[in-house]
Amino acid sequence: MEDFYNPPDHFIPEIRFKAATGELTISGESFHEYSVEFYQPVFDWLRRFLSIPNQKVTMNFRMSYFNTNTSRRFLEVFDMLEEYERNNNGSVTVNWYYKAHDVDMKESGEEYMADTNLSINLIPYTL
Repeated sequence: MEDFYNPPDHFIPEIRFKAATGELTISGESFHEYSVEFYQPVFDWLRRFLSIPNQKVTMNFRMSYFNTNTSRRFLEVFDMLEEYERNNNGSVTVNWYYKAHDVDMKESGEEYMADTNLSINLIPYTL
């Protein structure tokens, strides 16, 4: 399976999914007005990738900002990962990186953890 890469640009995050290692990373800012259309190729790739059982998946989020529309897309990603872990014997690790002083971003990670049955590692970092 081919890797997926979307370079960062104004309004959109960098997305780097490595099929061979199962390391999936979304980082930067995401406030694209048409988030459904923008994230559809991401969902398509992720569905194909998650159709293979028993994989180890590490999902890394390192966002500095995202809007409400993107928040809904991220919840869809979490739902896909949760279903994969439950139904396909996959191993899913989710890392939610946030700037140590960014309380809002930390709380976003906590909210995703409360909304899913995934264990999310909340990892502060400094620049």
